[in-house]
Amino acid sequence: MDDTDLDGQAESRAATVPDAAHGARLDRYLTTLAPEFSRSHLQSLIERGLVRVAGQAALQASRRLKAGQAVEVRLELPEESRAFLPQAMDLAVLFEDAHLLVLDKPAGLVVHPAAGNWTGTLLNGLLARDPACAQLPRAGIVHRLDKDTSGLMVVARSLPAMTALVRDIAARTVRRRYLALAHGRVAAAPFSIEAPIGRDPSARVRMAVVAGGKPARTDIERLGLRGEISAVRCALHTGRTHQIRIHLASQGHPLVADAVYGGAPALGMTRQALHATELGFAHPIDGRPMRFECAPPADFAQAWQAVVPG
Repeated sequence: MDDTDLDGQAESRAATVPDAAHGARLDRYLTTLAPEFSRSHLQSLIERGLVRVAGQAALQASRRLKAGQAVEVRLELPEESRAFLPQAMDLAVLFEDAHLLVLDKPAGLVVHPAAGNWTGTLLNGLLARDPACAQLPRAGIVHRLDKDTSGLMVVARSLPAMTALVRDIAARTVRRRYLALAHGRVAAAPFSIEAPIGRDPSARVRMAVVAGGKPARTDIERLGLRGEISAVRCALHTGRTHQIRIHLASQGHPLVADAVYGGAPALGMTRQALHATELGFAHPIDGRPMRFECAPPADFAQAWQAVVPG
């Protein structure tokens, strides 16, 4: 018997163990009851208490079954299968036409699904807002911001626009400026950090300045100083993963509250103090210049004003 949920994302299946399956392992028997799922996923359902044998939760995949026992399993989809499902969410869209939209991403929102964040991402929200996005690679996402970075992003709404935006980003003609709060006294005169970025060989979940990494350049301008915290504006010439965070940390100036790269909370900031404040590019279809600015969210704005009054 099947009992399918209204959202179509889970169902229950029940069966009686036949004589031929007497003595079979529970996880192996479930592969016959739900052959569309991998054995490892079915084992995870067992571990989560979603399988019952003879009316009782069965928590061991190796449990041996007896003929005549009732087996029931609650079949929930693997998290990764939800990565491209529409999920309604409020998005702060600043501009939109038939080919693109510009939005202000809040801190805490993951841009693209990945391990640990298969749902609740910007991609899910874009699919809910505009089902046509499903026809585009990555739902039109052409660049990303880290989860805890706030600010401006451009998203394509048509394939010609996506092709042109990807090309322009690669050609470094898209203007991207950020505000950041960093530990230490950043040099007063504007300067550039040009250092290659790749996976940190000592911690694969992080990036680092490494020989043989991809070329990366960030321009830095100090706008304020309070004690041992500097307020800086950063301009990207390349868009490597965690680029600003890594480049500043490599100079002894990790971002405030950026625990991954050595930053500590300060001025009320408990997430990395980074905001994408300016975005400029040529419209991918008609070529007209587009320029956007957005103010930082409240937590960043309050911390910034403590360093750069007025």
